[in-house]
Amino acid sequence: MNFVNTENEDEALGSSEPSEESKSIKQFLVDLLETVVLAAILFIVINTVSARVKVDGTSMIPTLSDNEYVLVNRLAYRNKAPDRGDIIVFESPQSSQFDLIKRVIGLPGNVVKVIDGVVQIDGETLKEPYIAAAPTYNGEWIVPAGHLYVLGDNRNDSSDSHTWGLLPVENVIGKAILIYWPLPDWTLINHVESVSAFR
Repeated sequence: MNFVNTENEDEALGSSEPSEESKSIKQFLVDLLETVVLAAILFIVINTVSARVKVDGTSMIPTLSDNEYVLVNRLAYRNKAPDRGDIIVFESPQSSQFDLIKRVIGLPGNVVKVIDGVVQIDGETLKEPYIAAAPTYNGEWIVPAGHLYVLGDNRNDSSDSHTWGLLPVENVIGKAILIYWPLPDWTLINHVESVSAFR
C-alpha cells in the first residue's frame, strides 16, 4: 500500500507560488512603468501644443517684464494667420539659436510708416495705449507676402523689424497666451483689445 505525504506535498506546492513580497514588487514595477509611460506621453503632447518661454530683456515693457515666464500656444496659427496686435514668439531671423517675443504690427500687403512718434498702417495712425513711449525713429516698410512687421512695446529699446527687417511667417512658433510666473504677475495676455482699430 502506498501512502502519500500530504504535508510535504503542501509544502512543495506552497513553495512554487510567488510570495506576497514578490507580488508586491512586481505590482510596484508595473505601476512605475505605467507612470513613466504616461508622463512621457503627456510631456510630448504638452510640448507639441505649447511652449514655455522666459522673457529676457525689457523690449516688451510695459506689457511683459524681464524674467517673466510666458505660456505659448503652438497651434494658434495652424489654420489661420497672425492678426495685428498678437504677441508672438518666433525664431530670430538673425540667429536660429534664440527666440524673440514681439507684437505684430504690419500684415502682408501693409505699408508701415513710423513718423513723428506714431505708427501708420496704410496711411492710418494706430492707437497704441500699450507702448512704453512713442518711437523716436522714422522709417517706411512694405510688408510682402509671407512676412510680418513686428515691434516691441518698448519701442526705443527693442531689436525688432525697425532694426533687422521683416519677419518670415515660417519663423513664428506661436501666440503668447499667459504670464504664469512669477505668480503675482499671473494673467492672460490681451491681444485683440490692446490694439485699437484705426481712428
